[in-house]
Formats: sequence, C-alpha cells, structure tokens
Amino acid sequence: MLRPLALTLGEPAGIGPDLTLAVWQRRNELKLPPFYIIADPAALERRAKRLGLALPIAVVEPKDAAARFAQALPVADLKLPANAEPGVPDATSAPAAIASIDRAVADVTAGVASAVVTNPIAKSVLYRSGFAEPGHTEYLAKRSFELTGDPAWPVMMLWSPEVAVVPVTIHLPFKDVPAHLTRDLIFETGRVVAQDLTKRFGIARPRLAVAGLNPHAGEDGTLGNEDSSIVLPAIERLVADGIDARGPLAADSMFHEAARKSYDAALCMYHDQALIPIKTLAFDHAVNVTLGLPFVRTSPDHGTAFDIAGTGKANPSSLIAALRLAAQLALKDEQQRTPAAAAS
Repeated sequence: MLRPLALTLGEPAGIGPDLTLAVWQRRNELKLPPFYIIADPAALERRAKRLGLALPIAVVEPKDAAARFAQALPVADLKLPANAEPGVPDATSAPAAIASIDRAVADVTAGVASAVVTNPIAKSVLYRSGFAEPGHTEYLAKRSFELTGDPAWPVMMLWSPEVAVVPVTIHLPFKDVPAHLTRDLIFETGRVVAQDLTKRFGIARPRLAVAGLNPHAGEDGTLGNEDSSIVLPAIERLVADGIDARGPLAADSMFHEAARKSYDAALCMYHDQALIPIKTLAFDHAVNVTLGLPFVRTSPDHGTAFDIAGTGKANPSSLIAALRLAAQLALKDEQQRTPAAAAS
C-alpha cells in the first residue's frame, strides 16, 4: 500500500485550506489517494466553520494517516499558529507556511510520506519573513540538499493531459531573460526533463520540442542571434547525449493540436512562453511538477486567490489533479525501487 501524500498548508489566508477541506469531503466520489495536511488544526476548524462544513479532523502521526483518511481529515499538527483571516495575508502566519514545507520534505525524505503536494504560497508574504528563495521549486531543492547532502537541479514542469511545458528561465523580468539564458542552462534543463519523463512518467524515449527565444526562432539571425548562438548548440548537445530534442522552433506554431502530438514536453525560454499555452488549454486542471528532486512534488497550477478565500468558490480541480498525479508518480518511483515487488 502506497504511503500517504504529505499536503502542505500553503498560504493560510489563501484558498489552500478551502481546497483541502473540499477535496477531502469528496474523497470517495473522486477516489482520491490518502493524504494528510501539515497544518494548524485550530485554523482548519475555523475555516471549516466559516465555510459551513461539518467536517471531522483527526490529529495524527503520518504513519496513521492512511488508516484514518476514510473517517476524518488527517492533520499533522504543526504546533504553530496560522491565524491569518481568509483574504487578509498576515506575516505572522508565514512561519507556519514555511514550517509546513519543511515538515513535508522531512517526511518524504524519511519515508513516511510517498510524495509532497504543496498548496499555493504567497511569496511576497514569505519574503517579508526572511524567505530567501525565489519560490517553492528552489526552496524544495535547498531543503532536500540540507537533509540528504545530494545536490539537485530542480526543474519546473507544468503538466496536463493536453500539454506539458517547461520554462527554462522562470521568475525573471523579461528584460533579464537573455542574460540568464545559457547553453548549459538549456542543456541541463532538457536533461532533467528527459530523465524524469522516463523514470517517473514511463516514457521510454521522451520527445522534447525546444522553443526559440525570438519571434520565428530568430528568422536566420534577422530577429536576434540568441537562437543560433545559445539555443541551437544546447539542442545539439542534448541530441549528442542521446536525447530526442528538436528546435529551435517558432513558439507561435508549437501549441496547436497537431503540433502537440509530436512531442512529450515543450521547453520554453521564459515564463509566459510556457504558461500562456498551458493555462489556455488546461486552466483548471494543470499541475505544477518539480522534476530533478529525489522525491515527487506536485502542486496546483494557480495562486492563493485571496479574493475568494473563505467563500467556498475556489475550484479544486487542479488540487485534485495534483494529488492524483503525485500518487501515480510516487507509485512509479516505488516500483522502480522494488522491481521484484512490482513484477509479482
């Protein structure tokens, strides 16, 4: 039996608590894998009351979460208050949000959880509390290294049944993208993507489509030389390494239905080049997956939605997809670690 998923609190003033309560209530209908949330039980009880939900909560140790999942929402007590009101971010609750991530990484590293699923955080709130990393992706790699001593090259992939996209550069002002885009960065990103698509998604020979940075992939240098001097050499290096990669391709013709059938993941040069197509095609059910870590991590592909927190209007589809995908990838991981068990 797969160990439970460790679900983080996320931003206490956002919709993470709403979504968690909603999906647990529908656990049987949706056939969800067992999970526990690392949170302040009192804060969850207050949110349930606000939403008008009569929902049993059980404070448990992770090892007992799966057994309790059918009867009550399992909660690993953070022993830190999360007093922020819905829609009103409060820096005093930031330590709880950070500690929840830390505990989830510790649990999955210790083998008591099968994967980490993170509720959305408000980075601006965490920054004011001393959070030094750009976001979840980088922080998870840092915590993993601190616990295991093994460095990781974390890669953010947005996945959906319609398309999977990877932004090579992530949270940068657009004017800074060309300076940060290097051959090594593109190559290492593509290498991690290919490795995890094989290892965790079961794709024997992943096909990577690599977008150009400039319109028309530079139009033979008339619209910029980055595609010929940076992107193309990185692709050639991927191919030399045995990876099925092609490009640089004009990004404006990569995402129609026929084009999407020709690859397993699209490597995009900057944030919006990747996120606009997936949010157009799969806004409600796309999943953020961190590749390159020694454990599985997924997250809903949306933010904290302060404007609707505590109203019951939040759509849980992306969290549902994140939980399901985390369980699927974790099972693949477990089968690879114990091939004899998987074959029996």
